[in-house]
Amino acid sequence: MLQALLILTNLPDLTSARALAQQLVERKLAACVNLLPAVQSTYRWQGVVEHAAEVTLLIKTVDSRYEELESAIKAAHPYALPEIIALPIVAGLPAYLDWITAETQKDVNV
Repeated sequence: MLQALLILTNLPDLTSARALAQQLVERKLAACVNLLPAVQSTYRWQGVVEHAAEVTLLIKTVDSRYEELESAIKAAHPYALPEIIALPIVAGLPAYLDWITAETQKDVNV
């Protein structure tokens, strides 16, 4: 049985966030991507405390697609060290979890 995952990443602007979300869903690496604009991040980077406005992406996928999804995020991401965090979805509406699984299956040429 596939494990549903929620992947978190942040991008610097809405344009790059929308482009990444589109790419992930088109490639069936994600069933759905929610964009949360106007996130305010505070973090230490190279010894300096930084503040930035970012767009958080909530990406729904399954564990069998994680490696390819991670590679796609890294390839398209403008940050030198992108945040990519995977959280297991331990419970949810069964029909929704089934939908995530169905929407992230690789196309099979018959």
